[in-house]
Amino acid sequence: MNTYLRILSYARPYRRYFPIYVLYTILAIVFGLLNFTLLKPLFDVIFEQAPQADMSKYLNKPDFTFTIDYFLTLFNFYFHQISEAYGKFGTLVYVCIIIVISVFLANLFTYLSGVVLAKVRAEVIKKMRMSIFEQVSRMHIGYFSNERKGDLMSKMTNDIQEVENSIVQSLRVVFKEPVTIILYFAVLFFMSVKLTLFTILVIPISGAIIGGITRRLKKKAVESQESLGRIVNILDETIGGMRVIKAFGAQKYIRSKFDGETDYYSDVNISMAKKNELASPISQFLGVSVVAGILVYGGSLVLNNSSDLSASDFITYIIIFTQVLNPAKEISRAASSIQRGLASADRIFKVVDTPSEIKNSDNPIIIDTFTDSVQFHHVSFSYEKEKVLDNISFSLQKGKTIALVGPSGGGKSTIADLVPRFYDPTEGKVTLDGVDLKAIEINSLIKQMGIVTQESILFNDSVFNNIAFGLEGISEEKVIEAAKIANAHEFIVELENGYQTSIGERGSKLSGGQRQRLSIARAVLKNPPILILDEATSALDSQSEKLVQEALTNLMANRTTLVIAHRLSTIQHADEILVIKKGQIVQRGTHQKLILEEGLYKKLSTMQSV
Repeated sequence: MNTYLRILSYARPYRRYFPIYVLYTILAIVFGLLNFTLLKPLFDVIFEQAPQADMSKYLNKPDFTFTIDYFLTLFNFYFHQISEAYGKFGTLVYVCIIIVISVFLANLFTYLSGVVLAKVRAEVIKKMRMSIFEQVSRMHIGYFSNERKGDLMSKMTNDIQEVENSIVQSLRVVFKEPVTIILYFAVLFFMSVKLTLFTILVIPISGAIIGGITRRLKKKAVESQESLGRIVNILDETIGGMRVIKAFGAQKYIRSKFDGETDYYSDVNISMAKKNELASPISQFLGVSVVAGILVYGGSLVLNNSSDLSASDFITYIIIFTQVLNPAKEISRAASSIQRGLASADRIFKVVDTPSEIKNSDNPIIIDTFTDSVQFHHVSFSYEKEKVLDNISFSLQKGKTIALVGPSGGGKSTIADLVPRFYDPTEGKVTLDGVDLKAIEINSLIKQMGIVTQESILFNDSVFNNIAFGLEGISEEKVIEAAKIANAHEFIVELENGYQTSIGERGSKLSGGQRQRLSIARAVLKNPPILILDEATSALDSQSEKLVQEALTNLMANRTTLVIAHRLSTIQHADEILVIKKGQIVQRGTHQKLILEEGLYKKLSTMQSV
């Protein structure tokens, strides 16, 4: 129930639509009910089912009183007048015209209420989707190491869609169908209290059976959505790694893995379908059984003249009661469907409620400039129980370059990730101009930094938008200037549409060197005082590396730079080199100093020069 109410809370800004929706819905129900209440006077007058004594009271127009009996008597008075003036056939035509108008109005108001609800549904789903998207975009980098990308994508697409299809769609059922049942039963009570009490005693049995079925659905719904997340994850990995799959002939393995998961998904959904489809037939069977019971019980009363209902009243009563079965069936179907939506909503809210480990302090400091240094003060860091950094201390002065070198897995990238606060140290602290990074407002901190990584992160957009990424109001001249500094302008103008050329998903239409130069152009355009270069040339061929290295040299001019280097030849001019091994600084100094020392740096340098 709490999950359902939380979903409805997203509709709170649109509560202005509620009164008009209620009005349209009630009018639709009233005009729908009118169609069937017209059957009684039809039987009484046209087919002369009512005793003459009963009809005589409709000869005179009644005095006004605000009661149901007054409106019924008034209706029958005019009805009798028309019967007298136009005869039975004329009255039949008149009743049919009223029924047609009533049906038209009932459907018109049903349509209008549906349109209002559609607006609310669209806005609620948009807010939910944006809520989970914004939360995911705020999450710390470590969160994405523990979560499967495919499962997150499934939550933002399939789970949201499931909520829309089941819960938000059920808003109509939640309000309209109960109101319909209440109004119909009000009429039935008015017609016969004894008979209606008999029907109400039977209805809870149906509700108990349907409730038992729906409770079993939620567990299966959770399993279904989790399986769908795994399917999306396999698809994402397969499409992204197709080259490797084909190169290693792993199609059969991937197919088997996908087939196993889709089999499990099918089995879960078949199990759900069996329970889901059972609700409606049971509801209908029990409803018809109740109608049969009413026919036997009520019919015997009418036949024995021991009922307050006439034959025409009883037939009308049965017809109206059968119309209660449709909303009751809709409610039972919605109750089954809602369980699946609640399971999806729980998965969504689990993400929305997950706090980011990296967030602003209560009163964050906003910084505009970088003036002195970035310092690591006895910093240690652990991924869960694994210690990655151990007591790291160094100072990166403004305008200087520090290079990090050492074996893979030593902690170089983790050091670099601590500077823009992708992670926070588990011990010690990192400061910028003497201020702890945890005290600085995150966005203002990020504005001081530009990052170029080994893997060029580009988007399925134009060259221009990739270079100007995250910046507003940038002129084409500035983008071209940045591209020239990054040695990218020459190949960009040769593309089909120049700077407006779409580069494909993750820049798939460009070579590795071209993608890297676009990343550098992006950093140049941002013009940050601090640069973080994470093995920016290690994956390139010699020609591309030369162009990219020239671009990096241009980018690093007069900036404070932290470089993670794979090729030692690219960092020989660094002001200081830190040699990192197993999370510790094992050597430090300039290239000239370290090359003369016996140690890991000299060993690495010798290996690369062979």
